[in-house]
Amino acid sequence: MSEQVFKALNEQVGKEIFSAYLYLSMATYFDSIDLPGFAKWMKVQAKEELGHAMKIYDFLYERGSRVELPALEKPKSTWKNPLEAFEAAYEHEKSITKSINNILEIARKEKDYATEQFLAWFIKEQVEEEAQTDLIVRKLKKLQDSPTGLYMLDRELGSRE
Repeated sequence: MSEQVFKALNEQVGKEIFSAYLYLSMATYFDSIDLPGFAKWMKVQAKEELGHAMKIYDFLYERGSRVELPALEKPKSTWKNPLEAFEAAYEHEKSITKSINNILEIARKEKDYATEQFLAWFIKEQVEEEAQTDLIVRKLKKLQDSPTGLYMLDRELGSRE
């Protein structure tokens, strides 16, 4: 594995861990405003992001590399409303997609076919991640300020496993 691919994958481990940290922060926000379904959705998402970090972690070791964990910044902890939080989640997912696409470009340049193949799963996963968060953003926009609609969406999001 080239130094560039190694560095990019290590950075991605940190980004995935930060994603979990951010979503856990969003969960605390939703818990604080009595939206336990929204909080549960974010807690499930946080666990998923840690799983992504571990996939990359394991891949690096399978390829004979060593993981170097970066420092994490403190995530934002409050938002104006649920819509603003989910818009932030959607923007964050788009930034993760861009990061993974950049790693793919590096792997292709370096002719690292194993990493290219490995990243195919993440590329597919990011399509799903963006679609999920975008759908929730669109639902929240339709609700406008409907307490009943928010309650119903909270119940829906709380059913996520």
